Amino acid sequence: MAKRVILFWALFLIAALGASAGDIAQFVNLGFSADSKYFMFGQYGVSEKSSSPFAEAYVVDVAKNLYASRGVRKVAYTRAAEPGANGLGALLTILGDALPQTRQYRVDHLLTGRMLYLLVDGAPANEVLEFRDFQTGRSYAVSLLRSGSTSFHITASVTDKNGAVRAVTAGDPSIQRPGVTSYQIKQVILAPDGNSLVFVVQKEEQDTKGSNFRYMVETTRLQ
Repeated sequence: MAKRVILFWALFLIAALGASAGDIAQFVNLGFSADSKYFMFGQYGVSEKSSSPFAEAYVVDVAKNLYASRGVRKVAYTRAAEPGANGLGALLTILGDALPQTRQYRVDHLLTGRMLYLLVDGAPANEVLEFRDFQTGRSYAVSLLRSGSTSFHITASVTDKNGAVRAVTAGDPSIQRPGVTSYQIKQVILAPDGNSLVFVVQKEEQDTKGSNFRYMVETTRLQ
């Protein structure tokens, strides 16, 4: 009898996990331009819904916090991925197609900036993210503020080593993203020029297969 109960709960948990399953994209920092005016990132994975690989690549105008002209590329294949595939090939393919924009905006894949904050997978995030940049002596206090159910913006208080405090914001709280149920800051990156921040935000989206996780960025200038 006990074995049957254990087997029942094991099957129940497997079914529950399957019902809530989705897919998680992998974020890739693809670098800044030498003048830090542009930032490029990508994401890739295998869709739980279609079992097909997908990839996206973006070039962002850092000062404007907008995609650069012709700076968005997306691909979702129709054929199913082979067992064990992670979708990286889709990203490599799309980067080949995006080479003209990479050259136009002079993105250097080696100039990835300096990571100031990283939320480890599975770790809880505080409402206010507080961290220090020991190279510059700056301290940061960052908050992601929800505006309604599907939008948000980011506020940051930056304290220089001399005690001067400045406030910066990133994101447009008026932008609605239907289907998104949560947002979480996963990384904060300082641009190579030391005067811009990139907030890497993971968003949770719902579809018929469950929760899918994708990435976006918000950018702001410090000066």
